[in-house]
Amino acid sequence: MAKRSYTKTPMREQAPEIRKHNFSEVALGYSLEEGQLEAARCLQCKNAPCIQNCPVMIDIPGFIKYIEAGDMQAAHEVLRKYTNLPAICGRVCPQEKQCEMTCRLGRSKKFEPVAIGKLERLVADWALQQPLEAVNNPKDKGKVAVIGSGPSGLTAAGDLAKLGYDVTIFEALHAAGGVLTYGIPEFRLPKEIVQKEIESIIAQGVTIETNVVVGKTITMAEIQADFDACYLAVGAGAPNFMGIPGTSLNGVYSSSEYLTRINLMKAYDFPNYDTPVQSSKNVVVIGGGNVAMDAARSAKRLGAENVAVIYRRSKEELPAREEEYHHSIEEGIHYHWLTNPIEYISDSRGKLKAVKCVKMTLGEPDESGRRRPEAICDSDFIVEADTAIEAIGQGSNRILLDTFEQLQLNQWGYIDANTSTGETNIPGVFAGGDIVTGAATVILAMGAGKIAATQIDSYIQNQKLHV
Repeated sequence: MAKRSYTKTPMREQAPEIRKHNFSEVALGYSLEEGQLEAARCLQCKNAPCIQNCPVMIDIPGFIKYIEAGDMQAAHEVLRKYTNLPAICGRVCPQEKQCEMTCRLGRSKKFEPVAIGKLERLVADWALQQPLEAVNNPKDKGKVAVIGSGPSGLTAAGDLAKLGYDVTIFEALHAAGGVLTYGIPEFRLPKEIVQKEIESIIAQGVTIETNVVVGKTITMAEIQADFDACYLAVGAGAPNFMGIPGTSLNGVYSSSEYLTRINLMKAYDFPNYDTPVQSSKNVVVIGGGNVAMDAARSAKRLGAENVAVIYRRSKEELPAREEEYHHSIEEGIHYHWLTNPIEYISDSRGKLKAVKCVKMTLGEPDESGRRRPEAICDSDFIVEADTAIEAIGQGSNRILLDTFEQLQLNQWGYIDANTSTGETNIPGVFAGGDIVTGAATVILAMGAGKIAATQIDSYIQNQKLHV
């Protein structure tokens, strides 16, 4: 057996000086030969901890073994037993904090973990290049409505279709995909990939109806009357703002609006598409998560000369993926650590011209376990900016919730559902993903969708037994 490499097989990328001027995908993917080289590093553990730390419990050693053998069809057969969105997960799932974190090879001080996500992408991309064939799943077990076509809704719909249900997804926007379509930029997740994954869900027999705003276009009472059960997966896309003076100035955006304009409405390709986005010279992005990275890197690609991320904690607490931070540094994004905005400053025409900030220090840990940022007296300073983008999290969309009053919510305004089953306080109504947990990752939303599909199947079959 060949000696295992200490490090992961590198994946080719666009050079930073080129990619910061375009929206094409940064990571270019493995060739089969590169994938086989990386797959050979896997120890093929019998009780693989990587499986246990995957929210959808993929047989990771199973599909990697087939890659090493060069059998992509068999590798894909393993993957599709567990996930409906492998090409998406292979790109945006935080493997370094989940499956790869527990990789036994990586737990050695000498070796890096196996590049599980990159191998998943290799197989999924291969599968998307094959002819798409409709699957004749039966639809005789019942009817299920899924509200929202993001990762959780798509996962639940795909699994329910495989189980024999007639599934209809209702999507409020004009394009399916939820956060995959409106939130994540093209350079990280090409929309062609999202569309192909959605087409594979449709091929399972799932119907997707767009431009349907549940609570307005159709009521939950109508859905409950027409379907045996429903799954609420509407996400958490309502923007949060800090509420500091000057928030209403022209030039202050939520990350939700900024990224939706760019991604869903393709402002990056203006004037070929009709949605413009403000031309900026100096951009600040407030926040430290992946959304902040996406906004900052998008602003750079749209032509901003200077882009800075303002984060109230230090780099050690940065929640964004290390890969995204690393890419942002390569692309010329600057960082103001331990800094917090306290006011947006206007020019004479009501437009943003600067952000007043204060330096912070880390005090005692708060309820999350992280040290609480505290302002340092008399540490104010000014950052020049004509555009500010707040990426400080999202809240629940109220349209459905406000028209479905009997549904129980928690203290944060999200649906109060059992995260182990997806059950709400209303029989036959299940919920999962960000609308239950608050903003989280794509793979955790998918995990909730898988759980809900199993529980919905049990619920419907039990109901039939007692008719």
